[in-house]
Amino acid sequence: MGPLRKKRISQVFFLIFLFFIFLQARLGIIQIKQRDYYAYKAIKQETLTVVLEDYPRGKILDRYQRSLTGTWAANRIVIFPALIPHKEKRDVMARLISVLKIKNPAQKDEIKAAFSGAPKYLSCRISKDQAQAVQKANLPGVFVLPVNFRYGEEPLAVQVVGHLGRIQPGENFTDLKMGNAKPYELGDWVGRSGLESYYEEELKATRPYGYARIFLDAKGRTLPGLAVKVNTKANSSDQQNIITTLDADLQRKVEKITRARLKKGVVVVMEAASGDILALVSRPAYQPQPDKINCSLKAKKEEAFLEKGTALYQPGSVFKVVVAAAALAEGVVTPDTAFFCRGAKDKPVRCWYEPGHGKITFTQAFAQSCNPVFAQLAQRLGAEKIIDYAQRLRLDNQQVIGYPAPIDRRQNLSLIGAPFNLINSSLGQGPVLATPVQITAMINTIANEGIYKPPRLVQEIKSDGNSASRFFKPGPYRQVVSPDVARQMKKLLEAVVKEGVGQQAYLSGYGSAGKTGSAQTGEQTTVVQAWFSGYAPRQKPKYVITVLVEEGNSGGQTAAPVFKEIMTALLKE
Repeated sequence: MGPLRKKRISQVFFLIFLFFIFLQARLGIIQIKQRDYYAYKAIKQETLTVVLEDYPRGKILDRYQRSLTGTWAANRIVIFPALIPHKEKRDVMARLISVLKIKNPAQKDEIKAAFSGAPKYLSCRISKDQAQAVQKANLPGVFVLPVNFRYGEEPLAVQVVGHLGRIQPGENFTDLKMGNAKPYELGDWVGRSGLESYYEEELKATRPYGYARIFLDAKGRTLPGLAVKVNTKANSSDQQNIITTLDADLQRKVEKITRARLKKGVVVVMEAASGDILALVSRPAYQPQPDKINCSLKAKKEEAFLEKGTALYQPGSVFKVVVAAAALAEGVVTPDTAFFCRGAKDKPVRCWYEPGHGKITFTQAFAQSCNPVFAQLAQRLGAEKIIDYAQRLRLDNQQVIGYPAPIDRRQNLSLIGAPFNLINSSLGQGPVLATPVQITAMINTIANEGIYKPPRLVQEIKSDGNSASRFFKPGPYRQVVSPDVARQMKKLLEAVVKEGVGQQAYLSGYGSAGKTGSAQTGEQTTVVQAWFSGYAPRQKPKYVITVLVEEGNSGGQTAAPVFKEIMTALLKE
């Protein structure tokens, strides 16, 4: 045998070997990763099956495992046409309409359509009396069974949770099929935004929780004498639930207040002790039910789909927290260092208070958000120090534990050091950008004696068997500014609400602290992004809340009162 022939034989054997490796890998995927899908597919081939849930997916829950989408269950009429003798269908149909006392033409049409084809449940709601009447009538092929519905009347945190959409004809869903061991087909419901999208692989179910079925013989005929088998808790190992850090009760309270007080903007509520996000509300909002989403799109309400807690905004004077912390830590000022404010006559920037504050201490300048003082501090500190402390306070880190939202590359603290940017940057304008979640975590760092606690939005992912398949630990916690500087900063934040521009955020009986911000949008000088970020109670902070009102007047006038109303409601729980 010549060398060339030996080489060709070796190549053939190598290709055969690769082919068997591929088959083994494919078999492993089918047996392990996709076993539920193929088991359910086998069941469907030998039965007539109706799924007893509208969207077979894992649940998205709050920290106490309460549904954020408002998942609920209710009885529905389920019809198996194959169990009704052909000659009796008209009579059974008429009797069902009579028993239910249906007069609505659309509902009558739905019932008529259900008496042919595959088994299905009727969409119309039925009362307890109607359910009992149908059961008592004992109509062939007609059953009353519980159906699970994903969406209630008032789903919570809709932009965080996200929404679903069908895979449409012509849509390229190769990425889903390649990056996910679970099978996808045209018409499948998939996550389009938020947690529904980020955790598509975990949430997708290849086998629903609940379904009803009747068995068929080898020729596809129903087997006489066998009752309908109902599974309401199918063991679907691949369907997992997302446990968030949100508190449904707090989220509901904040949403109720913001519906009346906030047309456009965002509110973040953080647990001071842990850094966990307890509520996150973006306005405007939308109804995530698939049959209602198109209404928002047709009305050109795309903004309602935006999750604004992790979106970038100019922070305005809230950024003065960074400059103040740097100045105190570097010994550039003390709380009692004296300055002089000339108001509208000051340069290089003028003060919002045109007559000028005159002689003013650093504490008073912070409380009154005096721009000329912070312009002076910026020049004394230099860009490098301001960037350093902004990084310490994590204004360069957009990550939220368990919430893989896309990173916005526009955030670039190094731009503070670019020519002509220093003064504007010290006032939270120009190139300075931050997310409301970042601002909340920054204020929480001050409330926690200089310890940074990373924001967290998802706690764990649980399988149906209730075992945690993936846990997102809080932390790590780090000391990013000294306890002494943090204590001085807390006094400055208290001065803002006691005697400064944030007095409308003061909570009697509890005490509060925080910082206002008013960032000009560049379009109209009278329209600003109005901020207030603060904490309460003053002594042992429980919550840190950031309010951003888009198109507001000022942080003190627009955002601070909303902060006060929300914080008061939460502390009274």
